[in-house]
Amino acid sequence: MSKSQTSPQIPPKYLQEDEISDECKKLLLTLPKERGWLASHIYNYQGFWVTPRFIQGVIACQQQFQAQDSDIILVTTPKSGTTWLKSLLFVLVNRMKYPVFEQNHPLLVKNPHDLIPFLEIKLYVDDLVPNFASVISPRLLSTHMPFASLPKSVQDSKTKLVYLCRNPKDTFISLWHFTNNLRLHHKDIHPIEEKFESFCKGVSLYGPFWNHVLDYWKQSIEKPNKVLFLMYEEIKVQPKLQLKRLAEFLECPFSIEEKNCGVMDEILRMCSFENLSNLEVNANGKLSTGEENNAFFRKGEVGDWKNYFTIEMSEKLNHIIEQKFQGSGIKFSYI
Repeated sequence: MSKSQTSPQIPPKYLQEDEISDECKKLLLTLPKERGWLASHIYNYQGFWVTPRFIQGVIACQQQFQAQDSDIILVTTPKSGTTWLKSLLFVLVNRMKYPVFEQNHPLLVKNPHDLIPFLEIKLYVDDLVPNFASVISPRLLSTHMPFASLPKSVQDSKTKLVYLCRNPKDTFISLWHFTNNLRLHHKDIHPIEEKFESFCKGVSLYGPFWNHVLDYWKQSIEKPNKVLFLMYEEIKVQPKLQLKRLAEFLECPFSIEEKNCGVMDEILRMCSFENLSNLEVNANGKLSTGEENNAFFRKGEVGDWKNYFTIEMSEKLNHIIEQKFQGSGIKFSYI
């Protein structure tokens, strides 16, 4: 029998669990632990649930990252429309450098996650030390970290944070599909009932969902010039209005000439699910950590949860959400 037939298949980088430092291994022994979504286990670090590799990335980022006042950081809970907003943000902020009507735009040949990298998942993970020397201002970055766990320099500087929130039912379904898809061919897949119970207990990637959302919501009210809170469903319903809000918040508003030339329409077309999902790079490419780019493009719809939720599941989550968000002023749209 050949060696290739007897050797177990090496899992992609995002499923490898043994490449963490001894220091991190010691830390894990002190943290609450639950069954994981992607890795075998998920740990509660600083009040949120995260995989061992990403804990290491979070700590390195907190210790080393020096924010600049001109930085723009996109923040989401996983599967809230991150890929879509990364594309909108990149095209919007770089529209002078890369005019939207030019054919060789970077968005057409690179995945949005390569254009706006994650701090703790990409730049600081696995003991990497990023070199920002060649990055031109404004630096576009992203994270899933809760507000309280952001590096101190981000909280203390004039760095702008763009937060995207999606309704919890669609977020859950998207997260369940995504993590199962990434486990396929390597590990067993999770039944929906098991992961729904985890989500309801707050045990989801970077969860509890409600803590993450409420903390950024509160910050957006207290510091409206620092934190912009966007709703996925509102961008779907009023894309131009929300794009205008985003441009004004980032102090790069659209000129009358741009509006007349259809620049806003072209940005929305370029960044649409239909256009992005059909690009060669997103249909067949991979991230450096092994995730296939097409895993980030499933449906991009509002209300897909109805195809999976039982009445009991819907009522249970409704009750939890009502309880957790009571008096906050946040209203979710589910259709």
